[in-house]
Amino acid sequence: MLNRRNVFAAFAAAAIGFQGLGMTVGQASAQDLVDASLRLKWLTQAQFAGFYVALEKGYYTEEGINLTINPGGPNLLTENLVATGADTFGLSGGTDSVFAARDKGLPIVCIGVSHQETPFVFVSRKDGAVQDVADFKGKTITTWFTGANHVLSAMLSKVGIDAKEADIQPQQVSVTPFVDKQVDVVTATRYNELYVINQRVGKENLNLFVPEDSGVSFPRDTLIVSEQTTQEKPELVEKFLRASVKGWKDAFANEKEAIDIIMKIAPTLDRAQQEFMLGEIKVLMTAGKAKTDGIFTIDKAAVGSANDLLARYGVISKPVDLDAAFDASFIDKIPAADRSL
Repeated sequence: MLNRRNVFAAFAAAAIGFQGLGMTVGQASAQDLVDASLRLKWLTQAQFAGFYVALEKGYYTEEGINLTINPGGPNLLTENLVATGADTFGLSGGTDSVFAARDKGLPIVCIGVSHQETPFVFVSRKDGAVQDVADFKGKTITTWFTGANHVLSAMLSKVGIDAKEADIQPQQVSVTPFVDKQVDVVTATRYNELYVINQRVGKENLNLFVPEDSGVSFPRDTLIVSEQTTQEKPELVEKFLRASVKGWKDAFANEKEAIDIIMKIAPTLDRAQQEFMLGEIKVLMTAGKAKTDGIFTIDKAAVGSANDLLARYGVISKPVDLDAAFDASFIDKIPAADRSL
């Protein structure tokens, strides 16, 4: 995520960038393109580079789509916007967001999973008291109470620790409390906060606790549409995915060009951090089954594990029907060879 001081600047930059991109899209709309929108989960940054590359290079237009990319931000719920038809497609928080939305009766469907493994890790200092997960007991830990807290609880349970036996506190935007040694363990996304912590503390001075190492997996950044769209416009869904895959393959094949496109839209961003972010996003998107099945694959085993985890901790009232919530039929129509890097 962006630092708080950059939020408003990024919104302004995005507005300027979209006006420029809109000229091409506007001209193409005269060719009877189908209007559609993609709502992101946060503001413009390299985490979403492939979609911007696809838009810049005209891949959506080639598929007959007049696509508008709408940035996310504070207090914007992608699931609600897609469910109500305000946006056609959305990049939601993750499997947890899909399950929670379905549990509330929102008619959304996941058509592809971006991050094939948990995108956040738990971080401690090598010179501190926490050297393994068993050491979390009795320590001060900050995390996000939007899914990461349940992953943390599951990791603790694997070593026989109840979450109540640790001092778990809500994590704020800044990682300064960890840098200043006010907390023992902090949560960090691989592509954002970890970069800041590495810069301020030193990568060599950190311990990283990866959920998958504890047998816990939480795939995130899920592409969603409404049930109505899948039923009434299946070809639109297929075309959107095909263009998006091309954009992401190009972004990873030419990372400098991809960052140039992001910086054109949001010039206030730190380029070095965006380069780091794109590299970490590539790791997340090509992990797990994506190594053989290609990007945006839906790993039902990993998704099912997250489903059970959320039901166990009462985040959802009961396990969600996986086949109804996750429809792999659209992404599977794109050959694995065309989705592999």
